[in-house]
Amino acid sequence: MSTMREKPAHKPATPRTHPGKKEGMSVTKLVIVESPAKAKTIGKYLGSDYDVEASVGHIRDLPQPSALPADMKKGPYGKFAVNVEGDFDPYYVVNPDKKKKVTELKAKLKKADELYLATDEDREGEAIAWHLLEVLKPKVPVKRMVFHEITKEAIHRALSNTRELDTQLVDAQESRRILDRLVGYEVSPLLWRKVAPSLSAGRVQSVTTRLVVERERERMAFVPASYWDVTAQLAKGSEEFEAKLASVDGARIASGKDFDDAGALVAKSAKAGVRVLSAEDAKAIAAALEGGEATVSSVETKPYKRRPAAPFTTSTLQQEASRKLRLSSRDTMRIAQSLYENGFITYMRTDSVNLSTEAMNAARAQIKELYGVASLPEKPRFYTSKSKGAQEAHEAIRPAGDSFRMPSEVAGQLQGREYALYELIWKRTVASQMEDAKGSTASIKIEAPLAGAAGAQTATLGASGTIITFPGFLAAYEEGADVKRYEEKAESRLPKLAEGDVLAERSASADGHETTPPPRYTEASLVKTLEEKGIGRPSTYASTISTIIDRGYVDRKGQALVPTWTAFSVIRLLEENLPTLVDYDFTAEMEEDLDRIATGHEDRVEYLAGFYRGKGQAKGLHEQVDSLGEIDARAVNTIEIGEGIAVRVGRYGPYLEQVDEETGELKRANVPGDVSPDELNVAKAKELLDAALQGDRSLGKDPNTGYELVVKDGRFGPYVSEVLPEDAVQLTPTGKVSKVKPKPRTASLFASMSPDTVTLDEAVKLLSLPRIVGESNGEQIEATNGRYGPYMKRGSDSRSLESEEQIFTITLEEAEKIFAEPKKRGSRAAKPPLAEFGPDPVSGKNIVLKDGRFGPYVTDGETNASVPRADDINQLTAERAQKLLVARRLKIAEQGGPKARNKTKRTVSGAGKKKAAAKKTPAKKTTAKKPAAKKAE
Repeated sequence: MSTMREKPAHKPATPRTHPGKKEGMSVTKLVIVESPAKAKTIGKYLGSDYDVEASVGHIRDLPQPSALPADMKKGPYGKFAVNVEGDFDPYYVVNPDKKKKVTELKAKLKKADELYLATDEDREGEAIAWHLLEVLKPKVPVKRMVFHEITKEAIHRALSNTRELDTQLVDAQESRRILDRLVGYEVSPLLWRKVAPSLSAGRVQSVTTRLVVERERERMAFVPASYWDVTAQLAKGSEEFEAKLASVDGARIASGKDFDDAGALVAKSAKAGVRVLSAEDAKAIAAALEGGEATVSSVETKPYKRRPAAPFTTSTLQQEASRKLRLSSRDTMRIAQSLYENGFITYMRTDSVNLSTEAMNAARAQIKELYGVASLPEKPRFYTSKSKGAQEAHEAIRPAGDSFRMPSEVAGQLQGREYALYELIWKRTVASQMEDAKGSTASIKIEAPLAGAAGAQTATLGASGTIITFPGFLAAYEEGADVKRYEEKAESRLPKLAEGDVLAERSASADGHETTPPPRYTEASLVKTLEEKGIGRPSTYASTISTIIDRGYVDRKGQALVPTWTAFSVIRLLEENLPTLVDYDFTAEMEEDLDRIATGHEDRVEYLAGFYRGKGQAKGLHEQVDSLGEIDARAVNTIEIGEGIAVRVGRYGPYLEQVDEETGELKRANVPGDVSPDELNVAKAKELLDAALQGDRSLGKDPNTGYELVVKDGRFGPYVSEVLPEDAVQLTPTGKVSKVKPKPRTASLFASMSPDTVTLDEAVKLLSLPRIVGESNGEQIEATNGRYGPYMKRGSDSRSLESEEQIFTITLEEAEKIFAEPKKRGSRAAKPPLAEFGPDPVSGKNIVLKDGRFGPYVTDGETNASVPRADDINQLTAERAQKLLVARRLKIAEQGGPKARNKTKRTVSGAGKKKAAAKKTPAKKTTAKKPAAKKAE
């Protein structure tokens, strides 16, 4: 537990000699970094006097409230592990998986004469260093060692320029952590009750999700407009080029950008007299142009100059890696982390676009060597950050060292995506110090007679082109760009033209177009928007985007980010009930407030108190949530499509619902996982409802239950199911009404049955499975249909049956005879998958549903995830399959990855199990100390 109000007081004024160490012996200095890879690299640059160890990230954190000591669960710490009634003091505990590491570090520290805290120089790294200080309680001199790259020169410079811990940075990180805990733990329970279990709300993740949802809403509301244009192929002598119709009789021809999202001309264009060509007019103009002559009416030439882009920041690196290398933000940061820890690049979490003097000299030396003196400016280039509230920053992301290693020099050490990312960083850094690209642009206007075609006399066509006379930085690197909604076609190469030149019109074509909806966000464009709006911090964008994907709020469709229907429900609930939490400006202001805490211009306690308890007339988060009253869950989970059709977000996924106006009949249909929200218009919804209606055939009422039985055509073939009434309940073993809604019984049809001819009696028999054949050897024999075909089961023993019909016809005597025979074992031919769900957005491999020894599971060939029993495999969607794989990957990652997991299995297998069991001792129960009373400042 800590308060952060005072600086650590356990730093001796002078070094002491370690007990038992003879005079003249070398001093042992303990250096602690975050990661083993970083420790290994730094260890190479330090002598034997230094012991470099890794904390492996954070060693302490806020515990789950359920993990608090019993006497604290009902107090002010009970809800958040933060004292919300006092000064928002957090209650920290050592992470269970870090207790062994802390013990190791304490043992190392006992042998050391100095402690160097060498974690990253940002808020997170400063906080890790502070937690280490609080837990280890060193009695030797402590030095804060910081560096921006892991090279021999940088490490030795850092050793001679140590500083004290920056408690303001720690304060800012702690405030951010507490703020996230307050928002998440206060709001998430609302989502569990009103939308679905296991959902989460977050200070940044919810706002990020809203951006993606709002873009999809724009696409859903979009109304396309049609327009036509004309393109002509012109020639001067033997040189041909393309020109586009710009205006007729002085009226500009409409293009996509002249229409609004409702399909109408924007007011400005309408006022300016922009003409929308019809198909007939466009074809008439094209016919009039073809085979005639045109005259160049004007040639306008301007000098062209383009400056290189600034060196990479965290945000721009994520954007470019997404555009050029097709890397997700998470993969980009993971690879960059590895490059940094192994000494290839500088620190990858930064908002700075500055380069050190050494870096600029290194870049200029390589420019001169590789591209010549002409590509080298007289003076180094300096850049200014455009990021809102750029955080503590050191240098831009660049190749490490006082001289840069060229990509060809690291090709033997780096491979695949690591090499590609290093090459990208090297190119961008070198290009940023090169000369401008220079050239000229030419804009040509051409007039041609129309002789009354489409009611016009004269057509004006336009063409433009750029001539690069000096490539400058383009010789090394060109920055990518996000695809724009109405991007002009790349400028063509033009012949040398002069005013008055007569051109031959070789051909002309009329082309019809429709306006396009706003483009979906990609990871690159989403990161750019978040940074422009000042939401969150670039260093957290990768984890934020990963979170909204892993939580099932957003799916990937190629490079595009598509919100799920669950995201629509969550954002609607927040917009209608807690609007400030998803307000873009409010979220950006919170970042500015946290920055002020980092600089000492804002009091941490005062800010947190105002946010949570309220200030003046403004309600705090606690009161806002408490005063919400009853939220209509049905309304929150309903998205209107039109004509009385709505999407409902249910427990097992989204489905369509419509009440027939004439009969009052309720129609329902599942929404397929491959149908995006903007694709689900009224026509598509009716198609799905009609298909669902035709697929369900009523067989009558079950004489045993009175419930209606229907036959359906599911993903895995036809099956029968019972229709439960809305008020249906199920009883617990004690006879009480369960809070869990009952699930309808289902059973697949036998291969010999047809959905068109199956009878009520057959359906009742199918739903009655498993069938009790009789008792044998004190155990019941059951016959049923499994995923590997018909079989019988007696206790833990099972036997296959020859046909499905045997399930109902086999006698006890016949069954006992089969069980008396030895069980047949042998290879079974691989069965085809039960279903396919398309490519996985993470691995890119096809996801399939298979039958396994322990039940159905989904796999992409790399990761297997069991399908929970609560899921009906007939209703399984691609979206749900992807979520199951994501959850499984996260679990594997928590266990140290597949290699670590397999290694553990091998260690305790066979004879190793006995050895492991002999060494195993009961875990000690540890309880974190209660928070100490806060000292007066």
